[in-house]
Amino acid sequence: MKIRVVSSKNEIGNLDENEEIVHLAFRPSNTDIFTIVSKCPHLKALHLPSSYRKTLSESAKMFLDMQGVDLLEGDVWGHRKDTNEYSEVSRNVYNKIDDLKNKGLSEGEIVKKMEMETNLSSDFLEFLIEQKI
Repeated sequence: MKIRVVSSKNEIGNLDENEEIVHLAFRPSNTDIFTIVSKCPHLKALHLPSSYRKTLSESAKMFLDMQGVDLLEGDVWGHRKDTNEYSEVSRNVYNKIDDLKNKGLSEGEIVKKMEMETNLSSDFLEFLIEQKI
């Protein structure tokens, strides 16, 4: 799964309409969120660092919920925007999730185990697991 990394408000205009997950590396305003959702009709999730997510207005959260867009917390570790505007979830992450499911682990156990191994946030891992269903 590809995550489009947006470093500034100026990049919002460059988003492709087919983006499904967008990581915002800046503190978005309500207008920024509305613009992103309008520009990307297939958007499934907005991914924000925890400090930015905590300051997001309740109206922005409600708007995302009404649009069916998940609000995920986390960072894109080790991503270099100068080489690629996308961060990608490794196929190995999906394989490991499938392996743990096949071993009979619950979703909660899978999230705990994968969180330690991948540095991905719990809500992002839950989102990935839901998308595989």
